[in-house]
Amino acid sequence: MTRFDDLLPTLRTITAREHDRYLDLLRELVELETPSSDLPSLSRAADWILEWLTAELGEPAAVQRHDHAEHGPTLVVDYAGEGDGRVVLLAHYDTVWPLGTLAEIPFSSRDGILRGPGVLDMKAGLVAGVMAIRHAREAGLALPPLTLVCNGDEEIGSPASRPIIEQVGAGASAAIVLEPGVGWDLKTERKAVGVFDLTVQGIESHAGNDPAGGASAVHAMAELITQCAALTALEAGTSVNVGVVQGGTGRNVLAGRAHALVDARATTVAEMERVEAGLRALTVSDPRIEVTLGGGWNRPPMRHDEVQRPLFATASAVAAAVREPLGMRSVGGGSDGNFLAANGLPVLDGMGASGAGPHARHEHVLEADVDDRILLIAGVLGALAG
Repeated sequence: MTRFDDLLPTLRTITAREHDRYLDLLRELVELETPSSDLPSLSRAADWILEWLTAELGEPAAVQRHDHAEHGPTLVVDYAGEGDGRVVLLAHYDTVWPLGTLAEIPFSSRDGILRGPGVLDMKAGLVAGVMAIRHAREAGLALPPLTLVCNGDEEIGSPASRPIIEQVGAGASAAIVLEPGVGWDLKTERKAVGVFDLTVQGIESHAGNDPAGGASAVHAMAELITQCAALTALEAGTSVNVGVVQGGTGRNVLAGRAHALVDARATTVAEMERVEAGLRALTVSDPRIEVTLGGGWNRPPMRHDEVQRPLFATASAVAAAVREPLGMRSVGGGSDGNFLAANGLPVLDGMGASGAGPHARHEHVLEADVDDRILLIAGVLGALAG
């Protein structure tokens, strides 16, 4: 901490000087619309990020670009540093917003509020992480070896990037996730995320002429929805939500098919197992109905345990020098940090930006926190060079 404390005034001066440049870079990245489902847009953004990283930080020690036929590219970029403890920085550049959202919600900086599709989740964090590295170098703060991972499929569960992230995390000393925080606080616990789907196959028949000859998939789905909801145990931090239901072909037809999307969240492995067992035991009253369960648990839970506490204490000490100690928040959403925490790696999640409204039309970043967030990232990286 002593080295960071000594350099903090210099870092503050550099960060304040570069504040407008941060805003310009953030605007460029936000105006590159990057919905998770649009491969051409994601590929263009990956090109931009690689060029930008080289312009900001110089030629990296190594670059890997993992392209995928169905999902956005995953970039793995290494930078040399001091010491043996390599640190992974995780950032995703895909967003939940469809193409054309920028015309409705353009990037703006007004009255201390930064707006735009994906500005909080999580393009502001990506820019802050890169600027923190640049400013730390300029101030003379030693940094550890770094691996920056930028993926384009996080918002849909990281199906292509997960194995890459887990491979990159193997042998690292810590990970910093550039997702947004909660105010000045970090996200120290995240729930496991389950992504399940139910398919019900029934027997079609005329609702008036032959009601007994058919077996309604929609009626059966109604039974299943009630059973799914009954698996919720809020006192244990577990929720099960049937979010989308489709089925049937007409008002006067007993439905031959129905489909539902189910979201599950749990704080412990025991609850994950209980929920999955309950979903696999779903039954309907009509034996002619066929029920199929698909999907599974997408992310394991992230817990604030003995592996995580020392790194959080280090980050909080840095935060106290910058502004004030960090608070701890438990949240229902998952991130790529869940993967590495479950594999035993110390993880700091929520380091990227302060604001509100991820995935909502009022999504925004608090501009007043931008410089302090950059200083926090730089200070933690400096401490990890130790």
